[in-house]
Amino acid sequence: MPIPSAIRAVFFDAVGTLIHPTPSAPEVYAHVAARFGLVLSAAEIRTRFLAAFRAEEAVDRAANWVTSEGREEARWRRIVAETLPGVRDAEACFRELYEHYARPDAWVVDPTAASVFAELRSRGLILGLASNYDHRLEAVVEGHAELRTLRPHVVISSRVGHRKPSPDFFAEVVGAVGMSPGEALLVGDDFENDYLGARAVGMGAVLLDPNNRNPEVGDRIRTLPELAQEMAH
Repeated sequence: MPIPSAIRAVFFDAVGTLIHPTPSAPEVYAHVAARFGLVLSAAEIRTRFLAAFRAEEAVDRAANWVTSEGREEARWRRIVAETLPGVRDAEACFRELYEHYARPDAWVVDPTAASVFAELRSRGLILGLASNYDHRLEAVVEGHAELRTLRPHVVISSRVGHRKPSPDFFAEVVGAVGMSPGEALLVGDDFENDYLGARAVGMGAVLLDPNNRNPEVGDRIRTLPELAQEMAH
């Protein structure tokens, strides 16, 4: 998987690439739901959550991926409502879950991230973060030393008005470093939003595929350290 020599900046997706919820989202939802009078298994919650999440993705697709802080809160409100039907005090339940994911301790950073960042920077590369998220990610970034090093170049969908895979989102990404698309690379775990979205605008793209879900993709890695190894070639 050769990395183009023209690459001068590397952006990373956040959720699923650099950060992971801990405990898992279904476990957190199950725990909170039980306190609000609804008992569901983590497995059932996962099924309902994925269906609700996909429905909101379809809404955003129909809207050409336009977003805002208000839209992001509304989409999560609907996801929680569909995932946890019948809880007592639905607003309080939603608010607790929504605020939970603004807490740095709700997330664990990939333990190899700091060394990968250091290796890439040693080669003169500029690093950044490019995420479909909202203002809550800023608090998460502040709470993790590894992520704080990316602060000069953080692009969040709710802040720029478009979500991946919109070309407008990726225009903001390359604009953040003042480069052409061919000089920037995105590393992410989502085949459509990250990999295809970046490639569609002429950016480099690497798919993080730890579970080998997309073996047909040539530009993919199983772990983050593989990226540093490939960029050494």
